[in-house]
Amino acid sequence: MSGKKATVPFHKLHGCGNDFVFIDNRHLKLSVEAMPDWARSICRRAFGVGADGLVFLDTAPQGHEADYIWHFYNADGSRAEMCGNASRCAAVLAVDLGFAGPRHAFGTDAGIVHAVADVEAGYAKVELTRPRDLAAGTTLELEGTPFTVHFVNTGVPHAVVFSDSVDGLDLRRLGAALRYHPRFSPAGTNANFASIIDRRTIHLRTYERGVEDETYACGTGAAATAFIAHTLGLTDASVGVRTSGGEVLGIDIEDGSIFLSGKAVRVFSGEMHPEGLGLTLP
Repeated sequence: MSGKKATVPFHKLHGCGNDFVFIDNRHLKLSVEAMPDWARSICRRAFGVGADGLVFLDTAPQGHEADYIWHFYNADGSRAEMCGNASRCAAVLAVDLGFAGPRHAFGTDAGIVHAVADVEAGYAKVELTRPRDLAAGTTLELEGTPFTVHFVNTGVPHAVVFSDSVDGLDLRRLGAALRYHPRFSPAGTNANFASIIDRRTIHLRTYERGVEDETYACGTGAAATAFIAHTLGLTDASVGVRTSGGEVLGIDIEDGSIFLSGKAVRVFSGEMHPEGLGLTLP
């Protein structure tokens, strides 16, 4: 692709308010080395398209067991191993763009994700990579106050704190303190603060690493919180997680695997002008 006036097609989707820009890299053929700069420019709100993350969908290498692969970048340009809400959006869009059928698998840096997507309903259910590195009941000091912190990796690292109520918490302050706590250095962690409403309902607020702020929803954070809550005997194996955006993510734990389900809404498709974002076409 060349020419100063050339444009790049893109798609904007969100999962419970967690929003992403998607680009079909079969046509753009952007190098992996250039992708972080594109993420920082495109995800910048007001000056770019605006999003929590940028996803490039691409052809799977020959012999790969997945139908396609993705390259996922946070708004700050950092590459992330996995993102639950983006995975549901990717599954729906990939079917619409002809990457795969309704039941398919795609490759992430965390491993293979299996998905079932309903394009017309704007809904997808994905099987996340199996949880690992569980560490429950660690006491950490945040802003001078001790908290009981639990940890598990559900594709990306998540720390979880349970509280009687999360509505009044200063999540930007506490979330940053937990995200950058020395216990999780150097990579850091996503920070989740949750209230158990009943055995089938959790209220969750998440401060996301890479976005560096609270987001309206976090799929892997919902999965981590539900997995830890179930492990501690606080909830059933199937729960609804109410997010900051007011929507509900479904989490089902089956034989050690975690399934995430919910809406994947395609907001709009369009064409961006790379030169207006300070970007160069390949």
